[in-house]
Amino acid sequence: MIKYNSFTLDNGLNVYVHEDKNTPLAVINLLYDVGSRDEKADKTGFAHLFEHLMFGGSKNIPNYDEPLQRVGGENNAFTSPDVTNYYITLPAQNIETAFWLESDRMMSLSFDPKVLEVQRSVVIEEFKQRYLNQPYGDLWLKMRPLAYEKHPYQWATIGKEISHIKNATMDDVKEFFFTHYRPNNAYLVIAGNVETEHVKALTEKWFGEIPAGEKRNRNLPKEPKQQEARFLEIESDVPVDALYKAYHMPAKTDEKYYASDLMSDILGRGKSSRLYKKLVKEDGIFSSLAAYVTGSVDPGLLVISGQVSSGISLKNADLAVQQIIKELQAEEVANKELEKVKNQAISTIVYGEVDILNRAMSIAFGAAMGNPNLVNEETDLIKAVSTKDIHTVSNEILQDENCSTIYYKAKK
Repeated sequence: MIKYNSFTLDNGLNVYVHEDKNTPLAVINLLYDVGSRDEKADKTGFAHLFEHLMFGGSKNIPNYDEPLQRVGGENNAFTSPDVTNYYITLPAQNIETAFWLESDRMMSLSFDPKVLEVQRSVVIEEFKQRYLNQPYGDLWLKMRPLAYEKHPYQWATIGKEISHIKNATMDDVKEFFFTHYRPNNAYLVIAGNVETEHVKALTEKWFGEIPAGEKRNRNLPKEPKQQEARFLEIESDVPVDALYKAYHMPAKTDEKYYASDLMSDILGRGKSSRLYKKLVKEDGIFSSLAAYVTGSVDPGLLVISGQVSSGISLKNADLAVQQIIKELQAEEVANKELEKVKNQAISTIVYGEVDILNRAMSIAFGAAMGNPNLVNEETDLIKAVSTKDIHTVSNEILQDENCSTIYYKAKK
């Protein structure tokens, strides 16, 4: 059980405190409820651009890393389709430095044109290196618009195309910041060797005077039910042929989410999974093969991906995967097989919670979804999944008409 206290400032900042006296460290995790799904279709990549801009200096702190390093701290951030998350780890006695740093850039981010140009160049270079000049790097640039027609999950966090970042103006940047990077759109988690009352005082001191933004109602277009199979073939300079299949599945908040997640584990988590055992170890059709879920706040995707062995056609490899799926759909899995993947999933959670930063992140992510206590409920939600649930979701999700398939062919 991960215990926490919570309070909310007058400006709407949601604060959670997890006290752990067994560590000399403290963590500040600041999650903004904004991801690439909140971008405009003609101005994508902004959430990720801001991840970089937030380290470009603020009104009183031109160099973010320098004062943090002086007090033994380290920091990082990540952007997803759903959220943007910033975190700092430092000795607990120096925690006020982290409050100062995070509050200053929320209050008064530097809108220096030089900073924008530097970070724009960094993001464009990242786009090229990770997505355009790397084998299979553009997979999600192709798969997302194939699988999604309406919902903004149809573009990757890096953005649809480089031009959207190239053409971003200072006015665009300011509008995005003052819309999303406000205290009433943020979840602050303090964890470690801290006292709740001390944290309250520091939070009021450093964040209390930051004005709230306008109340924002997220009204994203819902993705219609996919009615027919979608297919795309790509030929590129990659080492070997690869197969990618994406099926629409329930959102993280849906009651069928955990059954869907465990079903993906039965199919393709690790070397004892059905796909790996049969199609990699026994038949040698694939050299690698796995299944996983995107874990999205809105309805996401269950993905099967693998590299095909030499001499095997993509069509035959695809048919072999479909045969394993049909076997899963035909009858309920054995209790023993389900218990195995449940144990794997629960072990991942338990081992993850050894790290105080992971605990802080879990509280923040749950809070952003409306349930900060999800961190304490996930294990029971996993345990509650039955073999019947697995059978139900396998037949609902793993349908041909619900699938988007990419054949990624190596140039001969």
